[in-house]
Amino acid sequence: MKKQQGVVLFFSLIVLLMMTVIGVALAVNSSQSLRMAGAGSERVEALAAAQGAQARAINNNQGSNMANIDNNIPVPADATFPNASSVIAPSEFGDVNCQRSADASSTNLISCRRMEITTEAKFGRDNLGRLSVVTGVEQEVLTGS
Repeated sequence: MKKQQGVVLFFSLIVLLMMTVIGVALAVNSSQSLRMAGAGSERVEALAAAQGAQARAINNNQGSNMANIDNNIPVPADATFPNASSVIAPSEFGDVNCQRSADASSTNLISCRRMEITTEAKFGRDNLGRLSVVTGVEQEVLTGS
């Protein structure tokens, strides 16, 4: 009988060792999943910051400022969006016909100026992640004669 008790102890230690290995593997998998979820949320935050920075760039340069853009205008990061900076660039095509409005008259007094706003947001550890968002803006302008 004493020999059998030793065998039961041996098998119970083997089962305990297997359960410990499974527990450690689950813990490692869980921590890796948490890191991946954190990285995903940082990317979503960076996208929101980039879109906010684009809205800020449009709002700060609307009207005559945007209508008279001839060169690239950098919009640096600020306290609101510290990791997102934008650049407003005029379209290569110059003034074109407006896509969303009818002609003002038979003389085509109104044309549209198109700009491209590129925003880059940094995220992640040591700001190694980069997310770029590009938006096109069209503004009606008087062409004159």
